[in-house]
Amino acid sequence: MKVNVLIILVLFSMVLIAGCTQKMPEDNEQATIEQENGYNLLINEKEEEEAKADLNRMMQSVADIYSKADKGIALNAVVSDETMNKMQDVIKETRCPVTSMSVYSNMDNWKYVENFLNDCKVGKSGSVVIYEIHFDGGIGRDKYIFDGKDIYVLSTSAIWNKENKPENIYTTYTRIQEWEYTDKGWFCYQLCVPEPPEVSEVVDGSCMLRIKPMKDEYREISKKCVLPLGYQGNNILCSNWDADHMEDLDYNGLFEYLYRLKYNKKISDEEYQDGIPKEDFESLIMEYFPVTAEQIRKYAEFDEENQTYIWVRLGCLNYTPTYFGTSIPEVTDIKENEDGTVTLTIDAVCEMVLCDEAVITHKLDIRLLEDGSFKYLGNEIQDNGILNIPEYQHRIR
Repeated sequence: MKVNVLIILVLFSMVLIAGCTQKMPEDNEQATIEQENGYNLLINEKEEEEAKADLNRMMQSVADIYSKADKGIALNAVVSDETMNKMQDVIKETRCPVTSMSVYSNMDNWKYVENFLNDCKVGKSGSVVIYEIHFDGGIGRDKYIFDGKDIYVLSTSAIWNKENKPENIYTTYTRIQEWEYTDKGWFCYQLCVPEPPEVSEVVDGSCMLRIKPMKDEYREISKKCVLPLGYQGNNILCSNWDADHMEDLDYNGLFEYLYRLKYNKKISDEEYQDGIPKEDFESLIMEYFPVTAEQIRKYAEFDEENQTYIWVRLGCLNYTPTYFGTSIPEVTDIKENEDGTVTLTIDAVCEMVLCDEAVITHKLDIRLLEDGSFKYLGNEIQDNGILNIPEYQHRIR
């Protein structure tokens, strides 16, 4: 999964990586502990060689796509969703289940995985292999093995070296502590990981995989209307509001998300280091919300003397990281109303620690305009879900 890359997401990703790539045991006593606890399990040599060989073949099959792809200018290569999709199209021809890290990615050949998980539910042993295209163009291979009692996962991952050749970076064998295959089609599980006092910090062993495909219309409207907002840095999707109750929205935090939505680029620190001019701020907010300039000046932090709105980038001084903040909004239903508006039912999907396909469910009202634009009209969190999420912190206090 996973969408709209936010600052804190990088921090949590470091925790996730730590949970997926544990160190090998240093002595026999430590090895015994790990075997009993289900992580860093001894790997069958034949299984390991097979995994590496299979992964190398998959890497070679997409080598030409990777070599021609635009990888950006950063030291760490990042390929586009289009490139990941091309790689996935090649691998799916092998009839192996394959997905990518692209947000809202659908798994090809997913029925093999669903059949495996259904067999697990009734105690039938078996295995299935899933390939995943990574953001850097590398590929992961996860073999899930059910022995009639527990599911184990043999994970192998490969990257491209400086010569554009495949290079294996790790292979691990881990028992799954608990798992669930949801009606919506998510495979949610917790890997066995080291726990305190063995380690000083919590290691996140939570994982989620979308098995059943997401409907195309749900994916497109998710990307267009809710993914650019998310649940961090603004409270559009994680608070209750409507056209008659706009006073509690965090307008000063929201501006940068609307800016990126409209102009498809990040806000510039240099451009607005002295505040955001009144006309720029108000016109952008009013373009997307049913609110007047007078209301905005009343509700937002406004500098009367300089006729600017205060803006600061989200950071450790004005934001306390939460797992919920990393959630991805996923549209699960679209309802067309008689007044011409549309109501989107949205689940907040959180992989990190919470491992929950719907931390909250909310209904977002929007109006789709003929020119392809839209307005946000209101949001309502269902079933008192707002009581189960962290209280929102306004950017400017």
